[in-house]
Amino acid sequence: MRRHRHAKIVATIGPASSSPEMLRALFIAGADVFRLNFSHGSHQDHAQVFQALRALESEVGRPISILQDLQGPKIRIGALRDGKLTVTPGDLVHFALKNGDGSASGIPLPHPEIFAAILPGHDLLIDDGRVRVTVTGCGADFIDAQVVTGGIISDRKGVNLPGTLLSLSPLTAKDRVDLAFGLSLGVDWVALSFVQKPGDLLEARGLIGDRAGLIAKIEKPAALDCIDDIVRLADAVMVARGDLGVEIPPEEVPGRQKELVRLCRLAVKPVIVATQMLETMVSAPTPTRAEASDVATAIYDGADAVMLSAESASGHYPLEAVAMMDRIIRTTERHKAYRAIITAIEPDIEETASHAVAAAAADLADMIHASAIVAFTSSGTTAARIARKRPTVPILAITPDQRVARRLCLLWGAHCLHSADIHSYEEMIVQARTHALAENFAQPLDQLVVVAGIPFGVAGTTNNLRVLALQRE
Repeated sequence: MRRHRHAKIVATIGPASSSPEMLRALFIAGADVFRLNFSHGSHQDHAQVFQALRALESEVGRPISILQDLQGPKIRIGALRDGKLTVTPGDLVHFALKNGDGSASGIPLPHPEIFAAILPGHDLLIDDGRVRVTVTGCGADFIDAQVVTGGIISDRKGVNLPGTLLSLSPLTAKDRVDLAFGLSLGVDWVALSFVQKPGDLLEARGLIGDRAGLIAKIEKPAALDCIDDIVRLADAVMVARGDLGVEIPPEEVPGRQKELVRLCRLAVKPVIVATQMLETMVSAPTPTRAEASDVATAIYDGADAVMLSAESASGHYPLEAVAMMDRIIRTTERHKAYRAIITAIEPDIEETASHAVAAAAADLADMIHASAIVAFTSSGTTAARIARKRPTVPILAITPDQRVARRLCLLWGAHCLHSADIHSYEEMIVQARTHALAENFAQPLDQLVVVAGIPFGVAGTTNNLRVLALQRE
C-alpha cells in the first residue's frame, strides 16, 4: 500500500462512491483522505461510509483519514414570482428583508445580517456570479441596486458578497449538530466553511478541542486580509477555489493559490488545493489538458494535497478520476523541472533547534541518498517540520497515537504508521530498522536518517538526528 508519490489525494464521497467495494477501490487507486460533505447526505449515510472506511483500515493495516466538511451558512434569495426573474444591465432592482413579492421591485433576501453590513458600492453576486448587481442605496430592511451583469435569477439561488464583512458565525445550528455527530463518530479532520476572521476558528476550536484537526477553508476575501492569523490558528488550510473564484477576480486565483501554499508551508501546516480540478471527469472518462495542467500546477506549487469533489462524489467515473489524479501527481513529481521549482520556492527555516534539526535531516537524507527519513513523532510536528523541506526521499512517520497517524495521511510525503511507543534509544533504532524493512522503504545495507525528540513522548522536541546503516542479519 505504499504510495510512490509525495502529494496526497482527498476524495469526496457521495452516491457514486459510498459502497464498501468502491471505497476500497478508491483507496487502492490512491485516495489518502476521504471527505464527507455534510452539505449533502444524512447522518445515517455518513455513518455507514465512516464505518466502512474504518473496516477497510483494519483490513489493509494502514491509517485512513476521514475529513468532515461542514456546510456553513448559505445565503440565498427567497422565492420569486413565476420561479425566475430576468434582469438586464442597467436595470434597477430592490431587495427586501421582509414581504418581498418576488418581482424585481421586491426580491426576497431573508438575511438581516446582510442589511446590517452592506454599504453603497458593494456588490451582490447571484448564482455563482452569473448575475452581478451594485448597491446604490440601503437601509435596515431594503437594498437598492443596479444590475451590472444580467441574466436569469431563479428561486433560492446563492448570493455572494465579496466586499462585505458579515457579522455571521461560520457555524450554523445545523453545523453544530453535524459537528457533534462527526466528533462522536471520530472524524480526523473538520473543515470549517465561511471563515472570515481568526475569531471564527476560535469558536470552532472551543467545540472541537483536540478531538480532530481543524481545517480553515479559504473562500472569502475577508479571510485573505487576515490570513496570517487564520493560518496560525488552523491545523490545516483548504484553498476552496470555487467560492473564492466567485468573490475575487478569476485572474487573481492562481496567484492567491501560490501565496497560500507557500504561507502554509512556512507555517508547517498542510494545505489542500480544491475545486474543479478534474471537473470534466464528472461526465467523461478523461480530463481536459487544462485540468491536468491545473493539478500539476498545484503539485509544482508544493501543495500537500489535491482534492476531488463531484468527480468522485457524484460523477460517472470516480475510480478513474482518482487513478488519473494519482498518475498526474506521480508524473509531475518525476519531471526534471519539479525539484528545481520546489527548491526555488522553499521558505526560510525558523531559527530554532527543532526546525534546524528537521531541516538538517531532510538535507542529509538527500545528500547521502538515504532510503527514507524515519520520524518518530507523538504529535505529528516532527514529521511536518521535515515535510516542509520537501525532501527527495519518503518520510516514514511513526507515532504511538492512532489519531495522529490518521491526520498525518494529509501531510506531504508522509507514510504513516501506528506503532508502540518507544522509551529508549535502543528501541528507536530497532523500530526504525524493523518498520523500514517491513514497509519496503529500505533493504539491508541501505541507510536511514532517523529523527526523534528526546525525552521520548514529549510533543515538539525535535532534537535528535542519527544516520542508521542497515546491516544484514
